[in-house]
Amino acid sequence: MAAPTPSSPQGRKPVRIWVDGCFDLMHYGHANALRQAREMGDYLVVGVHSDADILINKGPTVMKEEERYAAVAACKWVDEVVPNAPYVTTVEYLDKYNCDFCVHGDDVTTSADGSDCYELVKKAGRYQECKRTQGVSTTEMVGRMLLMSNDHHRKGAKKEMPSGEHIDSFVAPPSKSHSPSSVSQFLPTSRKIVQFSNGREPKPGDKVVYVDGAFDLFHIGHIEFLRKAKELGDYLLVGVHDDSTVNAVKGSNYPIMNLHERVLSVLACKFVDEVIIGAPYSVSKEVLEAVGKVHIVCHGSNPYSPDLDGTDPYKLPKELGIYVELQSPMSDLTTEVIIDRIIENRKL
Repeated sequence: MAAPTPSSPQGRKPVRIWVDGCFDLMHYGHANALRQAREMGDYLVVGVHSDADILINKGPTVMKEEERYAAVAACKWVDEVVPNAPYVTTVEYLDKYNCDFCVHGDDVTTSADGSDCYELVKKAGRYQECKRTQGVSTTEMVGRMLLMSNDHHRKGAKKEMPSGEHIDSFVAPPSKSHSPSSVSQFLPTSRKIVQFSNGREPKPGDKVVYVDGAFDLFHIGHIEFLRKAKELGDYLLVGVHDDSTVNAVKGSNYPIMNLHERVLSVLACKFVDEVIIGAPYSVSKEVLEAVGKVHIVCHGSNPYSPDLDGTDPYKLPKELGIYVELQSPMSDLTTEVIIDRIIENRKL
């Protein structure tokens, strides 16, 4: 999981940075912390804690160990991933991976005994802070999903907790002016989009591949699909549907994450070159000419819904002979499966 150490300016020794964490439900807040850390040096090593250590110190994870490792490895600012990193960061571990210092957000993280997980590296003067991204955390995202009552996902009888209470009883009911999916406090800015963007256009002769979707709760299933799509060409353009489109197609209170949150998650993926923000559900001529010429339009092998007028959203690329169906990797991992895991964890 290691990349070659890049050369540093003027022949100086490359600055190697250490970051560690759980990275459960890997989101754009995690990615932003990794971006900031990477800007402090030349090479970013990310330690990811095991399921067992997290269970002892924090509680059960939503995403499984290997899923979390893979999600971190797919972030474009990460050079190396260290599995099973210790929950309490030590100077010895920094030295083991030749890291100059550790970076963490400006919030306090404690172990099971209440001690600061970064106390040892702080005392050694090998600790720096980055700014935490406001409006998102794994806990906050879990809260959004718990706000979605069971019949929003099942269209059947509500699952009950061991006590006999419904999921709904664990959270305050939404106000009349706000739907349960509107709890995000994230305020998008053009600067944040620029920070996450590659700023690269296709080079002459590049084969451009286009894929689209909701990419809600961006996870390893999405990542693996994007990886396979990128392998078909040189430049990957991703269309992210807006909130109203996703809600019209999926119903209930989807999407869980708003458009700009989903865009940032996709932009942080190392396989993605550019994003169309609020792409139409049906692939149009304008989409195919957004960054020049699109050569391939991909979709996974999982079934998709027709557009609201009943037409096939991939009618145009199919007529042009540029439509390719990819076998959906990890088709057993979906947004609904993640929500099921959260409900099961809530019972523990």
